[in-house]
Amino acid sequence: MNNLHGIIFAYRENTGLRELTQNRNTCSIPYGGRYRLVDFALSNLVNAGVSDIGLIVQSSYQSLLDHVGSGKDWDLSRKHGGLRILPPFSFSGKYQSGHYRGRMDALAGVYSYLQNIRQDYVILTSGDLAANLPIADIFASHVESGADITAVCSSNSKVDPRMTNYFTVDETGSVTDVSLNPPGPKGEASLETYILSKSLLLSLVDQCAAHDIPSFSHGVLLANRGRLKLRACRFDGYAAKVQSVAGYFQQSMELLDPVVRASLYTPDRPIKTKDQSNPSTYYGPEARSVNSLISDGCVIEGTVINSILSRGVRVEKGAKVENCILMQRTSIQSDAVLRYTITDKNVRVCQGRMLMGHETYPLVIAKNEIV
Repeated sequence: MNNLHGIIFAYRENTGLRELTQNRNTCSIPYGGRYRLVDFALSNLVNAGVSDIGLIVQSSYQSLLDHVGSGKDWDLSRKHGGLRILPPFSFSGKYQSGHYRGRMDALAGVYSYLQNIRQDYVILTSGDLAANLPIADIFASHVESGADITAVCSSNSKVDPRMTNYFTVDETGSVTDVSLNPPGPKGEASLETYILSKSLLLSLVDQCAAHDIPSFSHGVLLANRGRLKLRACRFDGYAAKVQSVAGYFQQSMELLDPVVRASLYTPDRPIKTKDQSNPSTYYGPEARSVNSLISDGCVIEGTVINSILSRGVRVEKGAKVENCILMQRTSIQSDAVLRYTITDKNVRVCQGRMLMGHETYPLVIAKNEIV
């Protein structure tokens, strides 16, 4: 697919994620053991044949840069096109806060990049959406329909209604109403993925900049109701957005369901990630692993139940980990007990310690901490 350009918004920092976003933005949070959230957006575009992608970042993006690098693992390291990291250099100092106030602010901050896009169409998507979207089919449907904007939506997405937009859709697929952050679900939930022409995008950015409207929802969806043909494209697969620690824990635990994994990791649209070439995981003679996702490079000598372990995690003899998410190089020493706990990278839980959270309020241990 040579006529579609990808723009990924990777600047969001959700305060509801607490310790998980102290050293990173939301898009680079580990997910499912081997992956980062941004892997889904990158893979969705690459699987559809999109070869030119701009990644808009704002702050706390060192972890994100370390992960995506030059884009080589997604076949995006190229002399012409490929992956471009778009930091906020032209935006710096424009507002006292120094932060993008919304998507239209972000697009205005990279306006010169938008002008040089070679393709006729652009897809705008979020870097913190965990979903395996059939972008090629959605784009073909957009072109065939003649719509000005195609919005990808879902009736079963795992989102908080108060942080989500909803579309009312008629029998022809046209959007008849837009609800912003309602108290409860009201129609089809937006997955914050939109396809439109490059020329229309530039005109909308100009229009919003002239009226100081930073939000895509207000400046595009609401302001142009009835003027632009807005069409909804329903996605019936699994889709989740990470918006809080409790939500992150719940959505991660859902990955232990084979049906959810089958929806996210399909052979015909593989989700790619950074290759770290870790050795195989070692299981000791007394190790026990039940209904868990264990990444490469782990050493398991204790008990792991209903948990997700990233690369390089060590669970020593006598230790018990149940309903937990352990990120890279976490070390659980002998006879320690963890339940409903999330550990960030390089955490060490010392011998005999007991850490217990709750399903609705999991305990979070920040990066590099020793407990």
